[in-house]
Amino acid sequence: MNKLQILDSAKKTLQIEADALLELQTYINNDFETIVNIILQSKGRVVITGIGKSAIIAQKIVATMNSTGTPALYMHAADAIHGDLGMIQQDDVTICISKSGNTPEIKVLVPLLKQSGNVLIGMAGDMKSYLATHSDYVLNTTVKEEACPHNLAPTTSTTAQLAMGDALAVCLLQQRNFTSQDFARYHPGGALGKKLYLKVKDLSVNNQKPQVNTTDDIKRVIFEISSKRLGSTAVVNNEELVGVITDGDLRRMMEKNENFSTLRAVDIMNSSPKTIDSSAMAVDALALMKQHNISQLIVVNNHKYAGVIHLHDLIKEGII
Repeated sequence: MNKLQILDSAKKTLQIEADALLELQTYINNDFETIVNIILQSKGRVVITGIGKSAIIAQKIVATMNSTGTPALYMHAADAIHGDLGMIQQDDVTICISKSGNTPEIKVLVPLLKQSGNVLIGMAGDMKSYLATHSDYVLNTTVKEEACPHNLAPTTSTTAQLAMGDALAVCLLQQRNFTSQDFARYHPGGALGKKLYLKVKDLSVNNQKPQVNTTDDIKRVIFEISSKRLGSTAVVNNEELVGVITDGDLRRMMEKNENFSTLRAVDIMNSSPKTIDSSAMAVDALALMKQHNISQLIVVNNHKYAGVIHLHDLIKEGII
């Protein structure tokens, strides 16, 4: 294939799958609403099973549900008939995913799922299949063709399954009033979660706390900035923040004054430092730094000096 053929093939694949997703909207019906309400009212979990590529999609849907407030478990269809059926509890809802709905494993598994008395939801690409006709409710993921040029490799069909699972998970999280704070609680280790829960004080507490008094001389100011290695120092008066002195302030002072032995911190400080409250979100600190094109902020607590947060702190935590 030449360059144009490669690009055309990629675009055609995306177009076929995009068209299939748009068609999927027409399959959202009363069954879908009933399924959402059944899962919401269930006291158990959602157990999702499948085989082949559908099994991989099942795992992804399980992960999405677990992270958005709907407890879910993955069960491989082949393993289910060799002992894993024991994971299904009385109040669980089961979802079985299959494009054809007629594979041997599915035909063996469906009666076993039915005999337990749990609600069985089929996600099938053939509404006349064994799975579709033996399920209590059906999520229709029929597609006209696979993106595979031989119409064999699961491509469009698995995209449809994935999208239907997302639609179900999103409806459930909305019905549960699942908030961004809830999401952060389930994602404490990820960068996205950190943006939602990490506060300024969680980062600034790890930094040193440079500070000088208004009456301190320039030698003391230089020593404080150098020893604390944050490129600046707060200026306080009776513990109240009154200003900040940065490396840049020191350079400008030296350019303007040949003799600065008589100068004090109050003479060269910036009396309007950019500050942020210690209880603010770390992501808000990042936004403020970007807005003012600076690399650090003075942290305050009830208007009292509480520390410094640096751009490097945000980078280290993966917030940027």
